[in-house]
Amino acid sequence: MKRRDFVKKGIGAGIAAGSAMAMSSYGKLWGNIAHIQNYDLVAVKGGEPGVMFDRAIQSLGGMERYVKKGQKVVIKPNIGWDAVPERAANTNPRLVSRIIEHCLAAGAKDVYVFDHTVNEWTRCYKNSGIEKATKDAGGKIVAGNSKGRYHEIDIPEGKVLKKAYVHELVLESDVFINVPILKHHGGAGLCVSMKNLMGAVWDRKYYHANDLHQCIADFTSVIKPDLNVVDGYKVMMKNGPRGVSVADVETRKLQILSSDMVAADTAATKFLAKDPARIGHIRIAGEMNLGTMDLSKLNINRIQI
Repeated sequence: MKRRDFVKKGIGAGIAAGSAMAMSSYGKLWGNIAHIQNYDLVAVKGGEPGVMFDRAIQSLGGMERYVKKGQKVVIKPNIGWDAVPERAANTNPRLVSRIIEHCLAAGAKDVYVFDHTVNEWTRCYKNSGIEKATKDAGGKIVAGNSKGRYHEIDIPEGKVLKKAYVHELVLESDVFINVPILKHHGGAGLCVSMKNLMGAVWDRKYYHANDLHQCIADFTSVIKPDLNVVDGYKVMMKNGPRGVSVADVETRKLQILSSDMVAADTAATKFLAKDPARIGHIRIAGEMNLGTMDLSKLNINRIQI
């Protein structure tokens, strides 16, 4: 079910009303392959955030494949923490800026950026660098701290999470782009695409109190971004999700793009030489047939800059 169908069909209360890694023990991610079209996933490594995104989105057919003239685009980075970019707690602002520029060049009418932050939102938006990057690129920054802007939806396939209050920007968007930062997470194992969507809901406490991994997967069954862009330029390797200092961070210069959250998160996990099957929400989402964990079934473009 598409996001805008929630509005059209009135589902839920309030809607109608208003490294040089080449091989790990879990499989090969990097290598040279013949050029193929209609890629399911692009993994690009070795450049600056904007350059990597330019190359990756071009290989997918350009932003015009996702954004049409006059459409409303919503970008959901991780802006959850009051931390500077060097701490790698939030999505890289240079990547957010470049995605906005591509959306506007493709003809988007408006490009909105928001997150339901953990720390005080004005400090998160400012100190992450994302507020300035958004405005400088021509996007519109929106606070995610008002409960009145979240609307209840049903999750028909949910096993634990049956309902959720979701921000209206996500529900009403023509194009939804999910831009997580890849990092360690003490509770979820890793924070990637699926985990990042927790910033689109109002009540995150329910997740933590009622099987975090299953709730993450359940939400994935109903909210499906048009594109996921995994930011692995700087990666918090420990003490996530907030981190302690820059000592927790390694510069890895990676991006992964896919419409399939399970595939994107599987590839990101392999990049860190971890077994995706040991990350509960990735395994569960795969078992629920919400995406593929078997990367051998996908057409993958691997780009080394």
